[in-house]
Amino acid sequence: MENVIETQGLIESILKSIPKVEIVRISVDERPPVVPDLLFLVTKSDKTIMIGVECKPLSLGEPRYVRSAIQQLKEPKNIQLAVQQLKKFIKLAGQDISVYGVVAAPCISEESSSICRENGMGYIDLAGNCFLNFDGIYIERKGFQNGETKKRPLKSIFSPRAGRILRVMLSDPKKSWKMQELSNEAKVSLGLAFKVKEKLLDMEYGKEEKSGVSVARPEELLEKWSEYYSFRKNKAYDYFTLEDIRDVELKISKYCKEKQISYALALFSGLALVAPFARYTRGFVYVKDRERIQEIADAVGLKKVDSGPNFTILEPYDEGVFYGAREINDITVSSDIQLYLDLIGYKGRGEESAKFLFEQRIKNKW
Repeated sequence: MENVIETQGLIESILKSIPKVEIVRISVDERPPVVPDLLFLVTKSDKTIMIGVECKPLSLGEPRYVRSAIQQLKEPKNIQLAVQQLKKFIKLAGQDISVYGVVAAPCISEESSSICRENGMGYIDLAGNCFLNFDGIYIERKGFQNGETKKRPLKSIFSPRAGRILRVMLSDPKKSWKMQELSNEAKVSLGLAFKVKEKLLDMEYGKEEKSGVSVARPEELLEKWSEYYSFRKNKAYDYFTLEDIRDVELKISKYCKEKQISYALALFSGLALVAPFARYTRGFVYVKDRERIQEIADAVGLKKVDSGPNFTILEPYDEGVFYGAREINDITVSSDIQLYLDLIGYKGRGEESAKFLFEQRIKNKW
């Protein structure tokens, strides 16, 4: 209710800024609770426009809820009820009324705003960002920050443990997963698997059928994830060697196998084995056990340095980075999804390398 009243005030202030327009607002306290949540009557010259605002105060403007609001605003029965309600308070003198729908939520994402525009609807969020386009009136305001609100919808699906679920699902986007199966495969709780599934559905990155849940738009989901991901979440141990980087990688692989240490080549080192793109001068490897990192470095002759490293051992921020690792030429290499995530945010040739990997391997599998 508080968000509805706040939205009411925002819309009134915006409409009142339009010259030669009269506005009548029907208060939520003056009528029964019907769709839409707020009603405004705008008179411009000899035309009357009813603006119906459907508020989603408990959502953060995720696409699924925005589509639901649009559907409610387009429902003929709801429009008829709204017009009848207006006639109880205002004498319309038989005027024809055009109807314009507006979706309101605490935060409206770019994707959700596009959905509104495509459906001929306006939108407004609690920061004052809005789009109204009706009967020759065009108002667009953007750039107002919602604080933490903008990141909150995505935080739950891009957190470290939730990322385990995304790796599993993106490894085969067409596969449908039952929740227990998915939680077991990703090594997370059943509760977390369910929450991530719901968030994916809300954002229309997932689709659910009788057979289970699968990824709806894998390329967009991976791209969005990459905006929130950085390989720098891992702790980096930097070294220098005079040996050829590939020789060092072979030595690390052999040593880790002999000592049964979990490892996986990462970034450019891994890319060179799955989709050779360009020469690289710095090697990367994930090592699961932090206590063994210096032992491995000493065993292969790596010297620790504070600057100018050409080899980095990464202590993973979460063991999910090892999901989908495979053997190539008897060397363990990170999954294509993990390689992409690590490379895309790496300055220099990282982004270019990630896009090459996507086109050569990931996209073809999808």
